[in-house]
Formats: sequence, structure tokens, C-alpha cells
Amino acid sequence: MEWFILAISGLFSGVVGALVGLGGGVILVPAVLFFGTTLALIPDITPQSVVGLSVVMMIFTGLSSTLSYMKTKTVDFKSGFIFFIGSIPGTILGAWVNRGLDLPSFNLYFGILLIILSTLLLVRDRLKPVKWFVENGKKRTFTDDKGTYIYGYPIWFALLLTFGVGFASGLFGIGGGSIIVPAMILLFLFPPHVAVATSMFMVFLSALVNSATHMSLGNIPWLYTIPVIPAAYIGAKIGASLNKKLNSNTLVFALRIVLLLLGVRSIIAALM
Repeated sequence: MEWFILAISGLFSGVVGALVGLGGGVILVPAVLFFGTTLALIPDITPQSVVGLSVVMMIFTGLSSTLSYMKTKTVDFKSGFIFFIGSIPGTILGAWVNRGLDLPSFNLYFGILLIILSTLLLVRDRLKPVKWFVENGKKRTFTDDKGTYIYGYPIWFALLLTFGVGFASGLFGIGGGSIIVPAMILLFLFPPHVAVATSMFMVFLSALVNSATHMSLGNIPWLYTIPVIPAAYIGAKIGASLNKKLNSNTLVFALRIVLLLLGVRSIIAALM
């Protein structure tokens, strides 16, 4: 039963993560915690092991998505590497802080994060882009059949921002795309499809560091990776394919509500 639950959770996490550039951890972590700790359907699940499982999964969702997006040439590899460099120390620090969290503390902080992410997705379309970062940063261009886009960022700010993204990723096992994608679109003026593709490339690279760190801490439940990894890999391919065909606004709207409800449930579980 637990393998079936993990496979379905991994598949759904891969689809949603690749479709909107989230990485999938924001779906897998609360799902596995709910089935594992609240319903007791997955044995030996702890905040540390579910984060370890999530970061290993994100290696494969990130790789699958990146390979798919490479075919459409929407991955900005140079920016992705810069963002990855900034995330490395934050990822390692977050993983080390994670080992000191018990379940109530993890649920409380993770619930607060989910509500923040839900709010970010809610206001993302209503905020006006900030051109200052492009005008005072390193400019990039991207051209497709719809025209040429100019975007950019000060490297120092990008490194600072991705340090925070990496910390959240290491601490909670999320990909960081839910934070970095709105920032790339609103602050750095990335075209949305380039932001999603580049985010998944950064998720792949940072998940390698994240997994190595959590592996050294003994946080990865290797047996549970068997159903999750192939399901998430397939899901990520489906999500990347749907990204090219669908307007993801409906999914993003639903995701806002889901993250909000999950955040509230997580906080209530922490306080009970």
C-alpha cells in the first residue's frame, strides 16, 4: 500500500512541478507527511526522511524537465548556473538546520512557508514588473517566434536571492522554483516559459548538492525512492509536455488554494 501511495504522490509531484516550475517538493512533502504521520500508512516517516526523499526525487524531476525543455531551447543555462552557485551554501545550511527539527516544529514552519508561497502565486499576476534590476544588472536576450525579450539581473542580488532559495530547499525539501520563478518573472523580467525551464535546470543542479548533504546526514529512505523516482520522472515529462500546450493559469489558481489549505492544515497539526 505504501509503495502505491508513494508512486501516486511522486507522479503528481512530477507533473505539477514541471508544469509550473516548482520542482515538486511542495506537493510530495505534505502528501507523504500526511499519509505517513497522520494516517500512519507509510512506516518510519520523519521530517528528515521525507525531506531526504523529496530532494532525491527532484534530481530526476529536474533532469527529466530540463531534457524536455532543452528541445524547445528555453533553458538559460548561464543564468541557471549563476543561480545554482548562489544556492549551494544555502542548501547545505538548510539541510543541517533540518536535522534539529521535530515534527511539530517542521509542520509549523512548513505550513507558514506554504501560506507564503500561496500568497506569492496569488499576487504574482497582479504585481507590476520591476525594471530596476534589468536596468542595473547583466542583460540577457531571448528570441522566439513571438519576438525578442530583454531581461537581466545584478549578479550580487541573484546570488543573495538564491542563497535564501537554497536554504528553504535544504530545510524543507522543496525545489525552490515556487520562490525563484515569480522573482525571475517580476524582478528580472524573464519570459515565463524561460523562467520555468531555467528554474527546473537550477532545481536539478541544486538537488544534487541537496541530496549529497542529506545523504551524509543519513536522511534518505532509500527503499522509498524505488516507487517515487520512476513515477516522478514520468510525471515530469508529462508536465513539461503539457507546459508547451496548456495555459497553466488554471492549474496555478488551483495550486494556490491547495497550498493554502495544506499550509493551514500543517499549522493546525503543529499546534494540536
